[in-house]
Amino acid sequence: MENTNIENVLEIDDYIEDMANLFKILGDMTRTKILSCLEKGEFNVSNLSSLVGLPISAISHQLRILRQAKLIKPKKVGKEVIYSLDDDHVSQIFKCALEHVKE
Repeated sequence: MENTNIENVLEIDDYIEDMANLFKILGDMTRTKILSCLEKGEFNVSNLSSLVGLPISAISHQLRILRQAKLIKPKKVGKEVIYSLDDDHVSQIFKCALEHVKE
């Protein structure tokens, strides 16, 4: 094995725990449904509640977890909070996962 391969493995090892935590967060069906909705556009809690089919309180709880993981971001518009995916990386993760399971 080349030295560069060993260095790459060791470098990734520094992020294994964070990566595992990300996969735990993505492993929840409700959170995946929310991300699926946000992949299509921006929505408020009420819209997400209707789309996902769960009470606003349950959606709010999941949104908090997704915000803490920096997967989504809130934007205040007047009195309303609109949610969207945090950045293109989140969209890429979602698209790769969907493509993988469709194979």
